[in-house]
Amino acid sequence: MPRLRLALAQTNPIVGDLEGNSGEIVAAVRRARDAGADLVAFGEMALSGYPIEDLASRPSFLAACRRRASALAAELDAAGLGDIVVVVGHPDGPFEPRRFTTSNAPTAIAQNVASVMQNGEVVARYAKHHLPNYSVFDEYRIFIPGDELLVLRMRGVDVALIICEDMWQDGGPVNRVASADAGLLLVINASPYERDKNEVRLPLVTRRAVENDTCVAYVNIVGGQDDLLFDGDSVVVDRQGRIVARAPQFVPHLLVVDLDLEGATVHDLPENVARVQLAAPETGHGESGVPPMTGDPGTPRAEASAADGTPSALTPITADIAVVPDELEQIWGALVLGLGDYVRKNGFGSVILGLSGGIDSSVVAAMAADAIGASKVYGVSMPSRWSSDHSRSDADDLAERIGLHYETQAIADLVTPVEEQLGLDGIAAENLQARIRGIILMGLSNQRGHLVLTTGNKSELAVGYSTIYGDSVGGFAPLKDVPKMLVWELARWRNLFASRRGETPPIPENSISKPPSAELRPDQTDQDSLPEYDVLDALLEEYINGGLGRTELIARGFDEATVDRIISLVDHSEWKRRQSAIGTKISRTAFGRDRRLPITYRPTDVA
Repeated sequence: MPRLRLALAQTNPIVGDLEGNSGEIVAAVRRARDAGADLVAFGEMALSGYPIEDLASRPSFLAACRRRASALAAELDAAGLGDIVVVVGHPDGPFEPRRFTTSNAPTAIAQNVASVMQNGEVVARYAKHHLPNYSVFDEYRIFIPGDELLVLRMRGVDVALIICEDMWQDGGPVNRVASADAGLLLVINASPYERDKNEVRLPLVTRRAVENDTCVAYVNIVGGQDDLLFDGDSVVVDRQGRIVARAPQFVPHLLVVDLDLEGATVHDLPENVARVQLAAPETGHGESGVPPMTGDPGTPRAEASAADGTPSALTPITADIAVVPDELEQIWGALVLGLGDYVRKNGFGSVILGLSGGIDSSVVAAMAADAIGASKVYGVSMPSRWSSDHSRSDADDLAERIGLHYETQAIADLVTPVEEQLGLDGIAAENLQARIRGIILMGLSNQRGHLVLTTGNKSELAVGYSTIYGDSVGGFAPLKDVPKMLVWELARWRNLFASRRGETPPIPENSISKPPSAELRPDQTDQDSLPEYDVLDALLEEYINGGLGRTELIARGFDEATVDRIISLVDHSEWKRRQSAIGTKISRTAFGRDRRLPITYRPTDVA
């Protein structure tokens, strides 16, 4: 059987940084070549970053991407890497708007493509067929679909190439893989992380392998892009769907694997399948074994296989099969990477946040320290006349445990004159305290250049339990998609993780165990206004993620009065959510792209 040494490069692109992303691609191809790879594949839109949103409607951007793709092919050749086959995703265009039945908007001028590069040229392009238009995806509106499956013939093997959604949807190119008799199905992806997504993604890869009787190689990008997080987790499975190589989550990685594949056959191609014959790479490369992005792919090939794909003398390679972390470690890793990439990619050198001694700010502080280092995290304690002694001492303890910068800015002398001049009392006076804290954080941000982190969680955001322009101020919300009960779970996990490593747990135990409170009046707790958080989170899960209505929620056993109150709070807080900072998506239905509801809304049927 022909043997193909395949490299999957999961890179962390920045949208629009064509030069920087190209540099990462060239570096990865060099590592792949040093590891003896015949073919190296990058993720969907690895050249441009993903998602590009309405940049797909900008002709100058599309033309720049096309030029950069051609230039990249030439740069690879000039660097002595031209003979290796490289597959890179990027947008292409501009094209004249055209419509294929109802599969795209008539105004689209771009295609989502995979370019195949060899010997200094783009020798073939595949255009994505299925354009997702659900959840966070908006590709139907901005891309023109392709209509052909592309097959690459190299080293005596036929490699079928598709892009992301083409694997997820039945029909179209994936249904032609078996009839094209491909030995390998290569899928390039920009698949965002979601909690429990592995329970869907890996079985799908396995199913495609079995139903097409072919190996499947799935390569994903990695890193944060605004509120989306791409987790990598690239994988290769054999014809029976068994994992033969797997990259780790949340880090750039070069996954190298030897595949013994079914040889190409001579037969007529089915309809809507194009085949390109590629030149055989030169032999004798891969002598030094330069390590890839992370990890070690094993000893490189000593001698490449013959041009017809017949195996020759090879130094066996041991492919990586990364261990998938447990759920809480995955979630923490996703949130840390999402926060860190937002800070780095947007050019911030540091972050600032309010430290109340409570669980939310403590978790965000620990997360920020993991993401960018404690030396770049600035915490501010802002006690009022209602702040408890333990709030101050817990904030002090947190700062010492983490080693972050820490200062105190008391708010009483700022609150009193405004309160007296405006004659505020009750909730208006309580909210004033939060707004003064927001002014302090934004003032320090403007003066010192910090990014303000807002510390509210998904449960509070759902029911509007925050002060607009107060504790909601900030440029990024790390816990925006994290329900309150999960915040506690993450805090306990992070402390246990530290203890197992012989490190100081970052979060004070008292911050975890004490009742949560905004401390805007004497003896206040969150449960003065809200149900217990285990009840609230369960109800919100069914209403927001599950889409259940009032009657169904009551049938599930939730108290009728509680259901009515929480539904009303959620529905009437959309105006606050529209103005909130973005934060990393980890659930199936995050506020923002996933859930688009009207602000002006008077329900006539709440069943």
